[in-house]
Amino acid sequence: MDLGLRDRVALIGGGSMGIGKASALALAREGAHVAICARGKDLLEQVAGDIARETEREVLPIVADLTREEDAENFVHTAAQHFGRVDILVNCAGNSPGGSLQNLTEADWMQSLNLKFMGYVRTAKRVVPYMKDRGWGRIINVIGNDGIKPIYFEITPGAANAACINFTLAIAEELAPHGITVNAVNPGPVDTDRWWGLVRTMSREMGITEEQAQQRAIRSIPIGRLCTAEEVADMVVFLASERATFVTGASISLDGGQRKAIMDV
Repeated sequence: MDLGLRDRVALIGGGSMGIGKASALALAREGAHVAICARGKDLLEQVAGDIARETEREVLPIVADLTREEDAENFVHTAAQHFGRVDILVNCAGNSPGGSLQNLTEADWMQSLNLKFMGYVRTAKRVVPYMKDRGWGRIINVIGNDGIKPIYFEITPGAANAACINFTLAIAEELAPHGITVNAVNPGPVDTDRWWGLVRTMSREMGITEEQAQQRAIRSIPIGRLCTAEEVADMVVFLASERATFVTGASISLDGGQRKAIMDV
């Protein structure tokens, strides 16, 4: 199936690992040119080179810390100047400290909100003018199921994710008349480095071993396994494509049927 992505220009925040990396690779395989950003220069450039060699698409690495307004501006502007356009934004940057209320500091809360929520706001705000000029655009916010399914030891990312979902649905309504769709993808447990950090937090907060925490999470998923980054990327690619022209303001769960908190199982 032709997804209509050849020669589109896609920007991926948090594109050097996990879901962001998988999304960049999947979009490049469909023929898109890609700009990826992350804070670590060496890994970012390595990933960009690997994707470019595999797909024969241009992949532009841009070092950026999306907690900083000027870095978000530079990421979008540099990519737009280089490629001459911006068609797709995939927001995927964000790693929040987990923990229960009494163990979290105000700095932990601000770290979570500043990167995950405000990082998404900063990049979305800056791509919109480029998309409006062309009358076409796709914004896909990779968020997370704890924004709609709270877990007490994940309250900082959960709060940031809830804000991201609200933001996504609000700007979807605003931007639809301009040919820009905006959607949220909410993964449940995904087999990435971020997941294993959550397992360690779960283990600490619940007083169980990491193996027990992992098994408890698996039991809460009817499909019986973790999601993969590639499975999330497949949804991202569909939402970015010409096959999703009437999908906007959607909040899509990818959780293998998991509908209750991990600690309830």
